[in-house]
This record gives sequence, structure tokens and C-alpha cells, in this order.
Amino acid sequence: DKDGDGTITTKELGSIMRSLGQNPTQAELNQLVMESDEDGNGEIDIEEFLAMMAKKLSNTDAQAELKEVFRTFDRNNDGYITAEELKYAYLMVGEPLSDSDAKQLIDAADADRDDRVSFEEFRRYFSDKR
Repeated sequence: DKDGDGTITTKELGSIMRSLGQNPTQAELNQLVMESDEDGNGEIDIEEFLAMMAKKLSNTDAQAELKEVFRTFDRNNDGYITAEELKYAYLMVGEPLSDSDAKQLIDAADADRDDRVSFEEFRRYFSDKR
């Protein structure tokens, strides 16, 4: 969400997906937004984005790809994703993430409420979104 409006455009979605090892075409990005945009505003909010990624991961070798995505965010390789690591990953692809958005994303998957997401919490969160 580069402009801080709480939504992700097709351009921002492309940057995020490329950071996760995907290489979508503009047509694929447009299709993903159209399929994921539940409120019809032409953009994807955080919940729509998470649901879209869960669906996309379910269409591939989900476990291996999910581990790779997790490793992308787990910058210090300690087995957890923190809000700071999430913010850094987004910043590296030119999509700064606010503190509140990072916390919201972490809180959504953080089942044990320790302010970080383990791989099991990450996997369970995306499995539940399918």
C-alpha cells in the first residue's frame, strides 16, 4: 500500500508478488484484482489480499511455496515473522507498510499472541483462508 490509503493497486500487487517469487503479467494482475476485489472498488484491501494469496498458493505446491514465502519474510531466519520484518520486506519492494498495517497483518495470523508469526501459524492462517 504505497500511498497509505489501505488498498493495493495492480501496480502495487505486481511489486508484492514479484517479491514473493511470482512473475505475473499485467493481464494476470488485472484478473487477480477483479477476482479478489469483493467490494468492487478496483483495488484490494488487506483482507482481500490475504484471501487472494491463500487461494493462489492453494493452486500450486502449497507447502513448498508457503515455506519459501515464509523465508522471504523471516529475515533473521529465527523461525518467526515480526512486524518489523514484514515492514522491511514490503519496503524492499517499494511498498512501505505502516506500523498499524504491519501489526494488523501479524495479528491476523498470530494465534498465540506473542507478536510474531511462526511457520505453523503462517501455514494455518493461509490454509484457513482457502
